[in-house]
Amino acid sequence: MASSSQTNRRSWLPWKKKDSRMNNAEATFWLSQFIGKNLRVHASDGRIFGGQMKCTDKDRNIILALAHEYRAPSAEVIRKAVEESGNPSAPVPWNSRYVGFVVVPGQHITRIEFEESTLPSQKSSVTL
Repeated sequence: MASSSQTNRRSWLPWKKKDSRMNNAEATFWLSQFIGKNLRVHASDGRIFGGQMKCTDKDRNIILALAHEYRAPSAEVIRKAVEESGNPSAPVPWNSRYVGFVVVPGQHITRIEFEESTLPSQKSSVTL
């Protein structure tokens, strides 16, 4: 049964797969189909950037607009939340800040996610 807000999250980095390497031109062409879409871009240092993709280049750098940066909480913050709640699965919010435009270097991208609507009337969106 279909709900009124069906979305599918897709995650990929085809140029990092061992069995299907893309050259820079192929990767740039492939990435360009997501211009204007809302993405989550995971960086090698653990940060996640969520925003609207504006462009890419031959080095697979990605520029996001209206972007937010998300960082995992520190081990100390997690420990304190667990101690205070007594629950080892205590929810701990991620740190976030609005960064506006951001360039994520292609060499530091570990994962890219987007959510696409399965209903034609819905706009693509990312929920972070």
